[in-house]
Amino acid sequence: MHFDFDEDQRLLQQTVRDYLEGACPVERIRELWDTETGRSPLLWKELAGIGLPGLLVSEAHGGLGMNEIDWVLLQEEVGRAALAEPLVPCAVGAKLIAESGNTALADAWLPKVAAGEAQLAVGHPASPFVADAHVADLLLLSSGGEGDEAVHAVPAREVGLEAQPASDGSQRLFRVTWEPSEATLLARGDAARALLTSALDRGAFASAAQALGVADRLIELAVEYAGQRVQFGVPIGSFQAVKHMLADAKVKLEYARSHVYRAAYSVAEASDSRPLDVSMAKLAACEAAREASKTSLQVHGAIGYTYEQDVHVWMKRAASLELAWGDSVLHRERLERSVIDREPAAASFGYSFAGA
Repeated sequence: MHFDFDEDQRLLQQTVRDYLEGACPVERIRELWDTETGRSPLLWKELAGIGLPGLLVSEAHGGLGMNEIDWVLLQEEVGRAALAEPLVPCAVGAKLIAESGNTALADAWLPKVAAGEAQLAVGHPASPFVADAHVADLLLLSSGGEGDEAVHAVPAREVGLEAQPASDGSQRLFRVTWEPSEATLLARGDAARALLTSALDRGAFASAAQALGVADRLIELAVEYAGQRVQFGVPIGSFQAVKHMLADAKVKLEYARSHVYRAAYSVAEASDSRPLDVSMAKLAACEAAREASKTSLQVHGAIGYTYEQDVHVWMKRAASLELAWGDSVLHRERLERSVIDREPAAASFGYSFAGA
């Protein structure tokens, strides 16, 4: 299989990078950490203006009608910018609604999502908490247990939220309380399980793509500092040990990139190997981001531990992305079932379903 990006996809990636560099510098990221919501309505409106919230929404519902192969490069740029706006929950939620076959729900919500007028949050059994539930207008939540799974579409006014602490200042996590009912029921049984598996694959894949951008930016910061910091009369970047550390981090990044791009294709085409490819991508990308974090911190030395230095912004994103949409334990278990036991990688989410 030959896989490459075309000129339009690369141009869109560069457009998003240019926009984020201008509209979302690290200073703005830090400012949002200290706000009550951690999110910016103005920034979300601007993101909607360039089509990001509606990229995976069909053209019939006012979106761009693109797929995950188009999306992967843009998620890399989101990671490079350490942007925390809820693009992933909205995209995963929009696809979940579309795949549910509920035309009334799709007609009511997808045009609003594409226009940036509504936001979605997704509660999944792969995590006990729901990200960005505080800004969501509609929450897609799971209930029941194995063999009795259900997915519900719950308006924000019908849920209770309990904020959870997070080391990443960009993270907003909540424990959600709610009452399942027939009025909110979207799918049950096998149909619900298929929706949740698809959501997990799409969310984990997006997190992996963002981790690529995080790793790339961390390596870039380390290279910049290694060229500026002088010891013994020369930049530390000229030392062989530093060169080797940076090269090792770059190798891990490029190795992970191929897995993430393969996962993009698998998710876009709904291939049989999708769960396997996604879990491989998530593990490889998060390992690359972890290695880049360690290397960047070591290159920066003592100054890298200070709050004023920006390295920790991306290090914290790397850590939170590793836990998002299934941690490393969950994805290694999926690989084990798929490769060793030869069972479907989606056989278990690894957590109990969150109910009311």
